[in-house]
Amino acid sequence: MTMCVALREFAPARMHAPSHVHPASADHVHSHAPATASVTRRALWFALLLTAGFGIVEAIGGWLAGSLALISDAGHMATDAAAFVVALIAQGMARRPPSRRASYGYARAEVLAAFVNALAMLALVIWIVVEAVQRLLAPTAVAGPVVMSIAAAGLAVNVLVAWMLWRAAANLNARAALLHVMGDLLGSVAALLAGAVIWATGWMPIDPILSLVVAFLILRSTWRLLRESAGVLMEGVPAHLSYDAIGRALAALPGVTGVHDLHVWGMSAERVALSAHVILADGAAWPRVLATAQRLLAKDFGIDHVTLQPTWPSAPPRRRVIPVAPVDEPDDARGPQPP
Repeated sequence: MTMCVALREFAPARMHAPSHVHPASADHVHSHAPATASVTRRALWFALLLTAGFGIVEAIGGWLAGSLALISDAGHMATDAAAFVVALIAQGMARRPPSRRASYGYARAEVLAAFVNALAMLALVIWIVVEAVQRLLAPTAVAGPVVMSIAAAGLAVNVLVAWMLWRAAANLNARAALLHVMGDLLGSVAALLAGAVIWATGWMPIDPILSLVVAFLILRSTWRLLRESAGVLMEGVPAHLSYDAIGRALAALPGVTGVHDLHVWGMSAERVALSAHVILADGAAWPRVLATAQRLLAKDFGIDHVTLQPTWPSAPPRRRVIPVAPVDEPDDARGPQPP
């Protein structure tokens, strides 16, 4: 018989009640959650205070010096400060327990915040590009020494904030905040270089040119964050997992003749959930199959929220399925196969 993983197939009438399991390894994962959340919260508050404070200084300095690199970096810092506020609010919501209206809890609030932050970064990139093109067409005088001084101070601030957030970067929200700060850091480096070139040579176009370089670097990282957070919100299979590999691993368990209606999705940035219908050769083997599947999914794939539905063999579905290649093994190891 050809094993398969099918989508949206109804289970046969003969079945046991579904088994909902949380592997023992999940306890170990959750035991670190409060500590990680505390580190992330402190890092975000620290980043907010430093970034907002220096952003004001940089905006005033950029306006006085006439530097787009400084002004764009100040705008970046203002966006960062707003992003940190959103991240702190989202983290507070994520700590709320499940309710009748939100049975999974509010963990995805952090993912939503990361998605919004990425959109804000895209808007900032567009603004920098438009302004840089205008500066290239009509160069503006820039005070090089002033730009260098403020950019050097901004670089020091961004390095300190990035270090704090890097310690909490296991959290998607903290990674989103770190992305903002890395963009700021690049902006400070660009402003520093622009000030040095202008001070040494008087060549004004270097300011918008380096702003465009920073915008491109920010765009690459932002697109990656946007794709990852959107994948979680769309309940896609997490990027580090293979749908086919999971299906084949379950279908290869002793006593299992097939798997269908397999769904794998991210409940949050850190937790993965799975549900599937498992076709059994012998219903009496279900307790053993369940325990084996639980260990397999926890150890090999890190999936800690599992719902499995045992079913008896049924006629193949009359629609398109996602095939799962059978595993070569002795026939007697899998029990009798249905026709």
